[in-house]
Amino acid sequence: MQPSAGSQVSRVPAQRTPPEQLAPPSGAPAPARPPRRLRTIITVVAGVLGLLLLGGVATAFVLYQRATTPDRSAPDVVVDNYLRAFLVDRNDARAEQFTCSGIIVEALKSLRDEIEQREAGYGVDVRVGWGALQRSERAGGALVQTTLTISSSANGQPRSSRRESWTFEVTEEREGWRVCNGRKTG
Repeated sequence: MQPSAGSQVSRVPAQRTPPEQLAPPSGAPAPARPPRRLRTIITVVAGVLGLLLLGGVATAFVLYQRATTPDRSAPDVVVDNYLRAFLVDRNDARAEQFTCSGIIVEALKSLRDEIEQREAGYGVDVRVGWGALQRSERAGGALVQTTLTISSSANGQPRSSRRESWTFEVTEEREGWRVCNGRKTG
């Protein structure tokens, strides 16, 4: 039946079916997606944490490098570090970081051998110290002079002490200053 020309037809809006009823049934409900704002916050926080982590790794690397790189910044500094490594700590590998490539300062090695023989033969404790390091420039490097004080003690009681003047030849290389020779001068 068709409506006549002057009559009004009232239309009833069709009811919509909710989307969850249109989807085929499944065993598990679809996971709820977090709101867009929460995802943005999580992304920003993850990015900031990532940058902090990278910054922390870079800082740790720089600090480690500074702590483990030997200080060869000046002739007197390298002689001080070399004497400490070779005569006090008796660490040949560490001392080698302060010498020219392939160089063994024979005169100083003889002194250390003598110290070790005294300690073993007489049951004493031998300590080596040095005074001020005086540097003088020369062509191709520098000379560093100091006075070594060699003291022995037994059972905490001083036994003997002697002083020796030494001169070290130091050369500047690409990685810094290095001890290339040393000799007793007095």
